[in-house]
Amino acid sequence: MIIATPDIHIPEDELQFQFKLASGPGGQNVNKVATAAELRFDVARSPSLPDAVRARLRALAGSRVTQDGQLLITARRFRSQERNRQDAIERLVGLIQQAATAPRPRVKTRPSRAAKQRRLEEKRRVGEKKQGRRPGGPLRSEE
Repeated sequence: MIIATPDIHIPEDELQFQFKLASGPGGQNVNKVATAAELRFDVARSPSLPDAVRARLRALAGSRVTQDGQLLITARRFRSQERNRQDAIERLVGLIQQAATAPRPRVKTRPSRAAKQRRLEEKRRVGEKKQGRRPGGPLRSEE
């Protein structure tokens, strides 16, 4: 049983692992031992996930979710199969924890009267500066 949050527990039988040959460090091992872990988790049909978390997880995972709702995580950072397996599980738990926290709703705000005044004053100053650069701009007092 994998505990993602206090409310979300995922049974191990919902996770499917496949091990493949990995690129990168490993010496001669890299050609002989399948150390890269590929984790598949069925987001669409998992009874462990609430609907809101499921929707946010699909959006968060993006292209890692296949057409049929399978989340695919590949871990090949370590040289051993077990450490890559743990890494894939940790990344899945991290994604679920991120999806479990609902985004805070945006609170509409309006600029204050003083802020509007400052903005307009700055616009006027910049406009005058640019006008002064023009050849036929306002007449400058002659010294």
